Amino acid sequence: MRIAKVDAFHLRARLDRPFGFSQFSYSEREAMLVRLTSTDGRVGWGEAYGPAAVTAAIVREFLGPLVVGRDPRAVESVWDLLYARSIDYGRKGVMLAAISAIDIACWDLKAQDCGSPLYRLLGAEQQDRIECYWTGFYFGGDEPLQVRWEREARDCLDQGFRALKLKVGLGVERDVAIVRAMRGFVGPAVRVAIDANHAYGPQEAIQLARQVEDLGIHWFEEPVSPLAPEQYLQVKQNTRIPVAGGECEYTRFGFEKWFRLGALDYAQPDLCACGGITEGLKIASLATLTAVHVTPHAWGSAVGQAAALHFYAARPRHPSTTVPERKLIECDRSENPFREAIVEEPIRLAAGHWHLPKTSGLGVHVLPETFGPYLVA
Repeated sequence: MRIAKVDAFHLRARLDRPFGFSQFSYSEREAMLVRLTSTDGRVGWGEAYGPAAVTAAIVREFLGPLVVGRDPRAVESVWDLLYARSIDYGRKGVMLAAISAIDIACWDLKAQDCGSPLYRLLGAEQQDRIECYWTGFYFGGDEPLQVRWEREARDCLDQGFRALKLKVGLGVERDVAIVRAMRGFVGPAVRVAIDANHAYGPQEAIQLARQVEDLGIHWFEEPVSPLAPEQYLQVKQNTRIPVAGGECEYTRFGFEKWFRLGALDYAQPDLCACGGITEGLKIASLATLTAVHVTPHAWGSAVGQAAALHFYAARPRHPSTTVPERKLIECDRSENPFREAIVEEPIRLAAGHWHLPKTSGLGVHVLPETFGPYLVA
């Protein structure tokens, strides 16, 4: 089997309900999907995180031609080629996101060739489902935030979720009030995480953490800038709340410093950005040296969600214990048609759990014929 053709699709959808967080607001959702067609007629899909027009151009004009004629099952060789070819100017950012999309598509083809769900090919035992946390509770809209968030929390609990993540980052006083209100609303049995999207400096982040740590917060995500792992460590040393981050970091080379410093309790590489599944496994292996829990950031289409789910089901953990690991993976509930509208059947979500696909490869059947309304020429 060889790669016969590489296609990159830039998709865009207008949102019915714009939303925002501490740094940005969105009125549209985008996706950049890569399709690898093999010489034996199989198709593998991957996704890149970040600005879709840029990553699509990188795949079409630069990376795609490099992999035509190569065996997609040789994932290490393909990854090494793409990284070596771009290392002088692309060790982080959109170049790695484009590599990630190709890498995920290669793994999709490799697992199909083996006739196995990807997570099983990666070495995981048979399993049915993984608990997830509801990512939502964004800013925006005309009604009072607490009213809207309480309505969303009811939906979350009614759908069987027992873990959720709240957005913070609009001021310490305001954050403390809304987090306390939401903890009171959902009760003590629900795991509640908070996410500042690196809105704060270390002093403000510590101030916020200390004022809500009695609420049993599951983790404090991106409290400070992703440019400063030392500031993460400063926050971590001054609160009882575990600290999470890493969606803005890339490759094992980037994560090594974070693990060496002990700056994270939870590492959150995005498989569609950090270098794909090939590199995600290396990041997770590094994390086992310091017993950091790796749970991927997952904010994309059905393709990216499937990649994150298979990876999380199979990624290595610290080998010092046989006690079953309680896993918790992201489930973005913000408006995004690319989770459902472009696939034959979405990944099954039931009672607050993602169910692992049983078919070979990624287990999502993408329908290019549905791209029409979303396709950016």
